[in-house]
Amino acid sequence: MAVKITAVAKQLPKYYKETKEIIPFVKLWMQDQESRFQRKVIKLFEGAGVDKRYSIMDPVEVFTATSFEEKNNIYKREVIQLAEQSLKKSLQKANLKPTDLDYIITVSCTGIMIPSVDAYLINSLGMKQDIVRLPVTEMGCAAGVSGIIYAKNFLKANPNKRAAVVAVEAPTATFQLNDFSMTNIVSAAIFGDGASSVILSSFDDDKGPTIIDEEMYHFFDATHMMGFNLVNSGLQMILDKEVPQKIADHFPAIIHPFLAQNKLTIEDINHLIFHPGGKKIVQTVEDLFGKLGKNINDTKEVLRLYGNMSSATVLYVLERFIDRNPTKGEKGIMLSFGPGFSAQRILLEW
Repeated sequence: MAVKITAVAKQLPKYYKETKEIIPFVKLWMQDQESRFQRKVIKLFEGAGVDKRYSIMDPVEVFTATSFEEKNNIYKREVIQLAEQSLKKSLQKANLKPTDLDYIITVSCTGIMIPSVDAYLINSLGMKQDIVRLPVTEMGCAAGVSGIIYAKNFLKANPNKRAAVVAVEAPTATFQLNDFSMTNIVSAAIFGDGASSVILSSFDDDKGPTIIDEEMYHFFDATHMMGFNLVNSGLQMILDKEVPQKIADHFPAIIHPFLAQNKLTIEDINHLIFHPGGKKIVQTVEDLFGKLGKNINDTKEVLRLYGNMSSATVLYVLERFIDRNPTKGEKGIMLSFGPGFSAQRILLEW
């Protein structure tokens, strides 16, 4: 029995700015810092590989001193709307009703809310009263792929069922106004907000790429490399500068054994569906795959158009491939990295 991905749909917040329009806000924010440091920060924003980003808040709100409570209330209000809009779109693409879903996984790490987003969706969309819920909150950028893995395992055990994975993130709600560390600055330069929903099915007649295999890869002794600290002013980003090199060091072990257990090599893979973690990570992965004659152009384009939206971002890349409708028999590999430190992989066949 095959589990297939039948539809993917994104939803963007109402506010957006090109990077060149954000620079004046950054200059105002940095006005009391040393001039050489200011120039370094502006150069970083301009060279981050992100042309535009969307946000649940106007830039004035982002750069205004507010409490964690106030920012988190905006997060809660806006992500519920984004999640609902993206899920409606994906259901429409799959020609389904909300009551056709048997399992819902919601993914978000950039705010705190209990009950989780899925509870609100069940009420607003009128889903089944016995739908199975799974909120995923602490897997960061990897959770879009993780959610698909959890949905696949549920559907594999339950024929003729359907599941939705809804990833909704607002990293701008975690921006720390009084933190001038490079971690906070790099995060501000590369992250944006957005949502995406994926529909999966274990019905034989449903169309879409089949999930052939999935696997997680955990880096030992790397819990310090990525995540958040919960401080009085909110969620403070942790992002070690050694992440790109750590990925490069482990990359052969992440990719090649996973393909080998499916009797494949990288030459058999037609589509690379990778999470755009940031310019340095993208360059690291591109260097590794360029030697093998492969490209990650869609990953770079998603980063350029939207920035890194944490768990939702790889689903934006996936949507580009799904909507392109690759030729029957072609294969793709999804890959994302997240706190832990871990890599999540999925093998697809159209």
